[in-house]
Amino acid sequence: MSRDTTAQKTDVRQKELALIDHFLDYLWLEHGLSQNTRSAYGTDLRALCWWLGSQGLGLLAVRREHLLNYLAHRVSSGTKSRTSARQLSTFRRFYQYWVREGRLAEDPSARIDAPRLGRSLPKSLSEADVEALLAAPDLETVLGMRDKTMLELLYASGLRVSELVGLTLGQLNLRQGVVRITGKGNKERLVPLGEVSIEYLQQYLQEVRPQLAKQPVDEVFLTKRGAGMSRQAFWYLIKRHAKRVGIEKPMSPHTLRHAFATHLLNHGADLRVVQMLLGHSDLSTTQIYTHVARERLKDIHQQHHPRG
Repeated sequence: MSRDTTAQKTDVRQKELALIDHFLDYLWLEHGLSQNTRSAYGTDLRALCWWLGSQGLGLLAVRREHLLNYLAHRVSSGTKSRTSARQLSTFRRFYQYWVREGRLAEDPSARIDAPRLGRSLPKSLSEADVEALLAAPDLETVLGMRDKTMLELLYASGLRVSELVGLTLGQLNLRQGVVRITGKGNKERLVPLGEVSIEYLQQYLQEVRPQLAKQPVDEVFLTKRGAGMSRQAFWYLIKRHAKRVGIEKPMSPHTLRHAFATHLLNHGADLRVVQMLLGHSDLSTTQIYTHVARERLKDIHQQHHPRG
């Protein structure tokens, strides 16, 4: 292959990637796309770009059959239905944008059906599991007190992990017992903290946080280096504490959020109240927890009813 041909292909590839970056910048500026979502969109589109390039095609030169071939190729490589559905959603937003911009006459993804998805139930912990997890941190240490406060707050409030680690001092109102959260879509909600988490927050802020803060920072929860904690760091510590007390169930960053919602419903909370506390814009998103609660009732019935 000649140098001119290689340079030409490199130039074409750079222009293709520039289309993706332009689209991602548009979503970030106009729709407040989160960094995690932006990264996922970019990964999906760049993978498509590279595959099309191997077929001698460009992003804006594809037809419906090309996208179908790409999705089939990913499925044959082990991609799950849920991932394929997410990829197709990404492609639709990308091509709809370029249709509106006048670069495409029609959307090649418009007549592609998304794969059917079974509705997966969020994994939750039993109340006994939660009690064991909350008791896991060593309260004689600075980091143990920090971890205990984070776990108590997360279970008391049902915050998203990103909301927990991004929590700032100005969002807390311990006198009123609430935390002010700006969630997805910049929607604000007030979430009650509960007496136990307030007690630990007060102790943490007065006695522990000053020992961690190396310089003035806004974040409530700090690492031993004095910086704000990341989602990954919190995930690591919650898995470590779960392992310490023998909890074998799969743990995710949202495990305590799921437990918060499920246990509220198990104890008779109204579904719309749980929706407000979780910050769900659509009640149907919250309704999945009623299935979790129902499964829990079935288990109790089978264990304790003589005809179970």
